[in-house]
Amino acid sequence: MAEAYPWQDGLWQHFASQRNYAHAYLLHGPQGIGKRALAERLMALLLCQRPEGGNACGSCKSCHLLAAGSHPDNYILEPEEADKAIKVDQVRDLVGFVVQTAQLGGRKVVLIEPVESMNINAANALLKSLEEPSGNTVLLLVSHQPSRLLPTLKSRCVQQACPLPSQAMSLEWLATALPDSSAEQRAELLALAAGSPLAAVKLQAQGVVEQRALVVEGVKKLLKQQASPTQLAEGWNAIPLLLLFDWFCDWSNLVLRYQLTQDEEGLGLSDMRKVLQYLAQKSGQHKVLALQDWILAQRQKVLAKANLNRVLLLEALLVSWANLPGQA
Repeated sequence: MAEAYPWQDGLWQHFASQRNYAHAYLLHGPQGIGKRALAERLMALLLCQRPEGGNACGSCKSCHLLAAGSHPDNYILEPEEADKAIKVDQVRDLVGFVVQTAQLGGRKVVLIEPVESMNINAANALLKSLEEPSGNTVLLLVSHQPSRLLPTLKSRCVQQACPLPSQAMSLEWLATALPDSSAEQRAELLALAAGSPLAAVKLQAQGVVEQRALVVEGVKKLLKQQASPTQLAEGWNAIPLLLLFDWFCDWSNLVLRYQLTQDEEGLGLSDMRKVLQYLAQKSGQHKVLALQDWILAQRQKVLAKANLNRVLLLEALLVSWANLPGQA
């Protein structure tokens, strides 16, 4: 049974109370808030032979088959490898499933996640199934970045936004999910996860708090000329490149914000506030803007899985960062 999260109660009531379901739903929102779990819970309800109180019963033949991963009328489409594209051949196999008759005589339910990982040919192949769904088929599309989807694909679905839970609700849930961490640590993890509670748990398991402490210490040494860009680039070898670019992108944005507002409370987490305030006061705004443009461009390359020389890229980033203070 898919996990139910307290911040989804309203959304779930909306879905569970419907008598007639559309042929396609697009569940979209930030990563790490439980969209996949919501889709799996809805999938179970739609396939269940004896729903009870707006939930799948968990005991009928259909529920048992789904729990065992062998339901003949259920199809899950996702990348064959983590962080890779969903290919057109995978979508063609799905289309073959959609045109078949349901073997248990009820609905067929398809779950696709994340939809934005489909390449353009795969997305176009899916469009026909969305235009002309076969029989009693419901497609559940899960997206973390709906802006990357074809407008024609989005227009063929009932779009359902899945918002971030409130900070209070997230922290309350994290207190149960991470009982061995302090309230301060949970708040820091939630901030690092941009407010997504499930992402915060994942970050904690990956040791991101320790990784960030290493990077923050390195940046401070860099600006004091106690460490070179090369030393730091090599010392950060175990830290995901995207994570590093996310942090530097955020920091450059906070420097710009402080230059415009002088608001110390808007400088993000306490570990970098003094550094960012110093950079804002000592750096020309056009230099910060130029660096931010460069960081965003490199981050896109990292996202696109471009073949990058990691150490050289980080050296270039750190040289530019070290050169921010000084003459405008």
